[in-house]
Amino acid sequence: QLQASGGGLVQAGGSLRLSCALSEHTFSNWIMGWFRQAPGKEREFVAAIRRSRTGTRTGDSMKGRFTISKDSAKNTVYLQMDSLEPDDSAVYYCAAKPENTMRPISTSVYDYPYWGQGTQVTVSS
Repeated sequence: QLQASGGGLVQAGGSLRLSCALSEHTFSNWIMGWFRQAPGKEREFVAAIRRSRTGTRTGDSMKGRFTISKDSAKNTVYLQMDSLEPDDSAVYYCAAKPENTMRPISTSVYDYPYWGQGTQVTVSS
């Protein structure tokens, strides 16, 4: 199970921090990340991180503004979102998959079998 939290309403230029905790899983190493979906748009990759070693990947439009981090002992990842823009408004979904150390971090929704319930982020102009 994935439990996400931290969404809300913020003004443009502001910051939010999302959290996602993974529980009741059977795989020892994972990749966890965030996707987002705005109304009428496809679900979009935001960022992901490996549990077992250093390694992150961030979507192009989020680089320099969003930072993903982890607490491996707690099986929890965090998404620090700074300099938020109205276009960042969406439902943010946490996702997880067992880690394959031989492959790069995937940005495809189809590669993540585990999903959280989503948390709304709204950025006002």
